[in-house]
Amino acid sequence: MRRLAIGVVVVMLVGWVVSAVCVIIWSARDESRPAAAIVVLGAAQYVGHPSPVLRARLDHAVSLWRRGLAPVVVVTGGRGPRDTTSEADASHTYVVRQGVPDSVVLIERHGRSSVESMRAVAEMMRARGMRDAILVSDPFHMLRLAVLARRLGITAYTSPTRTSPISARRTKVAEYLLSESLKVPLALVLTRSGDGP
Repeated sequence: MRRLAIGVVVVMLVGWVVSAVCVIIWSARDESRPAAAIVVLGAAQYVGHPSPVLRARLDHAVSLWRRGLAPVVVVTGGRGPRDTTSEADASHTYVVRQGVPDSVVLIERHGRSSVESMRAVAEMMRARGMRDAILVSDPFHMLRLAVLARRLGITAYTSPTRTSPISARRTKVAEYLLSESLKVPLALVLTRSGDGP
């Protein structure tokens, strides 16, 4: 019994190390290429104004849109308990002010987690016959988003922002990388596969 317990612990440790290495590898990859949509994962907003972290993600998404990599920008993120607006609505206002036409912006304003947002995005894309998307967020977030998207039937290309304030703080980066290395295996196991969009 003790040998079995040790074996289980070793397997879990090896699995975590592999997950951590993959999170680091994906954080450095930029797979941006032509796709049906650019999907921006939400982050904090303050009274309708994107936080510096969210603004960095949105600026990167706008840059990809200006390069002509996708005709549609999808902004995501719900509203917190004390918020007066959703992350998605703050993002929508911001990208329109950056020159993205209102007509090409889709809003997912109900998701309060990456899983909820990606599930709603998958449904939106499926309804419009869209199959692939460029996913935009912070580098540490990329692998889990790719896993979630693919489990939900989206062909995903990751493109992390390089200007997030988080990236300038090593302790924060390490904290998020550790957190993601634990969340990625859970995303693989717990996210139910969806029909392709």
